[in-house]
Amino acid sequence: MEPKGDIALIGLAVMGQNLSLNMNDHGYTVVAHNRTVSKVDDFLNGAAKGRDTILGAKSIEEVFSLLKRPRKVMLMVKAGKAVDDFIELLLPHMLPGDLVIDGGNSNFQDTIRRTKYLESKGFLYVGTGVSGGEEGARTGPSIMPGGSHKAWPLVKDIFQAICAKTPAGEPCCDWIGEGGAGHFVKMVHNGIEYGDMQLICEAYQLMKEGAGMSNQEMHETFAAWNKGELDSYLIEITRDILGYRDSSGEYVVDKILDKAGQKGTGKWTVIASLDAGTPLTLVTEAVLARSLSALKDARVAASKVLSGPQAKFTGDRQAFVEDIRRALLASKIVSYAQGFMLMREASKEYKWDLNFGNVAMVWRGGCIIRSVFLGKIKEAFDKNPNLDNLLLDDYFRGVVENCQAAWRRAVIRAVEMGIPVPAFTTALSFFDGYRSHRLPANLLQAQRDYFGAHTYERVDQPRGQWFHTNWTGKGGDVSASTYTA
Repeated sequence: MEPKGDIALIGLAVMGQNLSLNMNDHGYTVVAHNRTVSKVDDFLNGAAKGRDTILGAKSIEEVFSLLKRPRKVMLMVKAGKAVDDFIELLLPHMLPGDLVIDGGNSNFQDTIRRTKYLESKGFLYVGTGVSGGEEGARTGPSIMPGGSHKAWPLVKDIFQAICAKTPAGEPCCDWIGEGGAGHFVKMVHNGIEYGDMQLICEAYQLMKEGAGMSNQEMHETFAAWNKGELDSYLIEITRDILGYRDSSGEYVVDKILDKAGQKGTGKWTVIASLDAGTPLTLVTEAVLARSLSALKDARVAASKVLSGPQAKFTGDRQAFVEDIRRALLASKIVSYAQGFMLMREASKEYKWDLNFGNVAMVWRGGCIIRSVFLGKIKEAFDKNPNLDNLLLDDYFRGVVENCQAAWRRAVIRAVEMGIPVPAFTTALSFFDGYRSHRLPANLLQAQRDYFGAHTYERVDQPRGQWFHTNWTGKGGDVSASTYTA
């Protein structure tokens, strides 16, 4: 029998099933396989019932026998060892030019390693970020492919057919770059997602505990915000969550334990920022806020013995809510500015030549952080591909200047009322630090030189010359090696 399959998909959990159905909807014959073979039959007799162009395969050998050359196999399995294990299962059946695609949330360093490994054997490899959850996988996700550049023509038509589209009809999928570029960009996407969610939660707490607003009032506020500059998927679902009641008429959000989970991509983003020396302060605080929330029992105990302000809100509540909105918008700009700073550093280090306007376009639809806001980011980088920081773009600089006074008022009011807003606060501190001509690092360098002879540069001498002072008269003139860590 002549092979008919255009692409195989291994891993039939919800994401794998939905991607298979999405590809099939767009005219592609899909070969479906799962390590637990019974799930293949369950899929064919369930969600894929009646689709004669979704072909079930009970073994890896059968997967390859059903595929047209060059064979394309997409893995939708748990990141980590499972991906490596499946690659080893695939290799004995592969021929030169065949392609393996990893569509999970893999660490970009693993993708770099796997790309080199498969290319050394004459095969191609793609590590692609897929964002949008179950619904996105079914109706159109944001897709961020990277890896072997020769593989892009093999997957471009499929990926750009099934992905989300911008309002202008552009596909929310483009080639990101070599090696681990696709998974790196997806990692940063997830880090920014952590930041956006934390910022929204802080706005919620300020309105709830600060302004004393009801769920219905907050539902209406987020509905209004979603019609303006903050129009986005996360604002939209927050609106829906705050208005959702169970069968007894009670709000579900109030019954949910305040203990957040995380799967690790936010932490990976923070680690990458530390490795790159890039101050990704907002995502870091968002990750740490989840860690603090997880100390539920300790917090309950501490709340009984540690005191703080009990101030009640006074003044114009409507004006306060507008301050919160502007603080959220300005902080969001800082978060994205930091994310693109990190991608710029990674692009230099790994020679990926990332197109930041295209990254913003890929995120414009389908993904969790999709928003109107991203259209403005694309415009900023299209206008100036070498833009060092979004805060320096005319549009974003104007927005932050317009929001700055309200942003400061919101943070001050939060501090006065004892309501924690780590993401709002660190965003403002970063803004103030970034715009500072002089920071106190001169004193820090003096301290390092005092106790460790680490040397320093001088403002009255050319950059790149290093000096040491014998601060005590006892330390001598020998200095330590200069390094950055």
